[in-house]
Amino acid sequence: MRLHRNLCFATIDGLMQIFNEGEYADKVIQQLLKRDKRWGSRDRAFVAETTYDIVRWKRLYAAIADVKEPFDRDNLWRMFAVWATLKGIKLPDWKYFENTPTRKIKGRFDELSKDRKYRESIPDWMDEVGLKELGKAKWTKEIAKQNEQAEVILRVNTLKTNKKDLQLRLQSENIETEFLPNYPSALKLKERANVFVTDAFKDGWFEVQDASSQLVAEFLDVKPGMKVVDTCAGAGGKTLHLASLMENKGQLIAMDIYESKLKKLKVRAKRNGVHNFEMKVIDSTKPIKKLHGKADRVLIDAPCSGLGVLRRNPDAKWKLEPEFLDRIRGVQADVLQQYSKIVKPGGKLVYATCSVLPSENQDQVNTFLNSDLGKEFIFVKDKKILAHESGYDGFYMALLERK
Repeated sequence: MRLHRNLCFATIDGLMQIFNEGEYADKVIQQLLKRDKRWGSRDRAFVAETTYDIVRWKRLYAAIADVKEPFDRDNLWRMFAVWATLKGIKLPDWKYFENTPTRKIKGRFDELSKDRKYRESIPDWMDEVGLKELGKAKWTKEIAKQNEQAEVILRVNTLKTNKKDLQLRLQSENIETEFLPNYPSALKLKERANVFVTDAFKDGWFEVQDASSQLVAEFLDVKPGMKVVDTCAGAGGKTLHLASLMENKGQLIAMDIYESKLKKLKVRAKRNGVHNFEMKVIDSTKPIKKLHGKADRVLIDAPCSGLGVLRRNPDAKWKLEPEFLDRIRGVQADVLQQYSKIVKPGGKLVYATCSVLPSENQDQVNTFLNSDLGKEFIFVKDKKILAHESGYDGFYMALLERK
């Protein structure tokens, strides 16, 4: 592979924003990809994947390059040289790469790779939490899997089409996919591609959604005609899935504290042909109280650490702090108490997170079930998904039924 100056500069600019200005990697990369209209798909893939790679391995590469935060541009070029050397890419004769000790880089890599914190490039506190909650064997495998690039998984929108027809249509747009056993709505891309520019996407035939995430709506056991509430809807990936499982029949209420996220859901719902839903911004306790005891099904896709989806959000490793974890556990306990009141007698509730930590998952459910309100509920079943076992995102979901 030959390095191109403008692509490397774009990567360094992106890393400056992510590491020094606290910008989110996915947003930065979206902006970078619009920088030069002459770039082809390979150029854009290089910028996106290289940026994500250096973000993912920040701690390891910084230690090998012997640089410390905050990184200046020279520091980032040194980390870039580490990345290229370890990938076996010949460094061009540019001033940024003068005196790069390629042999020393490989030696330092071998030496540091003996320590999991460096090998998997994670903060000390995160390694301690993972060890404590999952044990050495599981945590070592899980965090290694979380450092692999996530595959692109689509969820067919059954309100408009079926899996076979979607597969054929994408094939006509030069995108090859395969079915996933045990994931009824999923198609996996054989090679990465920008699916958002396809006519199939513009016509609302699919959404991009990881295979594990697709199991959550199905776990809720919804039927057409029910009253269903998605309490932490966000931009609505699971809301849209619920609508298709309900066949657009019944009442689907999407709630969130952020109006901006619900506005994105409105656009997506229109594209998906979803019309059995309404949106409610949670700006006080009123919207929740009005629904007390009225819903057949309630989904609580709770705010969490996101430690099950680091493959998609590698910069989260550097943004997360132990204090956040303590705070979010309090939020999770609170939303379980508040939103469970929406379930009517005989109705069902799913509590879900994209975390792999028991303290955010089964421990929260057990604490809730032992509370006064929780005694009105029966534990039906739960599902713990680890990325290294499933091959997809780490997730947790528990199904509870109100007596």
